[in-house]
Amino acid sequence: MAVSSGEGRNADQDDPERRQSARQRAGEEGLLFDGQPVKVPADIGYRGPTACSAAGITYRQLDYWARTGLVEPTVRAAHGSGSQRLYGFRDILVLKVVKRLLDTGVSLQQIRIAVQHLRDRGVNDLAGITLMSDGVSVYECTSPDEVIDLLQGGQGVFGIALGRVWQEVEGSLADLPGERAESGDGPLGGDHQADELARRRRARRTG
Repeated sequence: MAVSSGEGRNADQDDPERRQSARQRAGEEGLLFDGQPVKVPADIGYRGPTACSAAGITYRQLDYWARTGLVEPTVRAAHGSGSQRLYGFRDILVLKVVKRLLDTGVSLQQIRIAVQHLRDRGVNDLAGITLMSDGVSVYECTSPDEVIDLLQGGQGVFGIALGRVWQEVEGSLADLPGERAESGDGPLGGDHQADELARRRRARRTG
């Protein structure tokens, strides 16, 4: 199974020194996320080039993953020649996670199962998940103890805290144009009052 629960302990996980070492490593690698991600409007979407920029992927990858059903745009799908796909914030978050998993050698088959698992989750749940992998399987952790247990047990070669990816995508999109699914007015400007990401970026800049 590609996505397994991070629960479960073994004898080695009762070793205080190993556990402290695992906790320190988790902290250094940013796997223990306790921030509060911004609530993103569900009807704001981003065109393909913007999604690529925010996720760090090529347009060829974006197009292939959409055509094969790995990550499809949920705000607006393409309908015929000239129509524009619109990717939601959650879509771009998953795109960025897929890219990181591929870069670390996880198979596309495993990634497909992991993506389906994330798709079944509510948006609010995603920020509290850390994905761990040994390069073969992907494990879901929903608490700091589960992350530490996997690191201590040797199952977590690398990890992705989705809350941190969420913040990275949020920062990238704050300065990029988004648009409403049913709007015929084109991209929203960075000062559009409905753009929650832009408002949050402005608040950070002004302190």
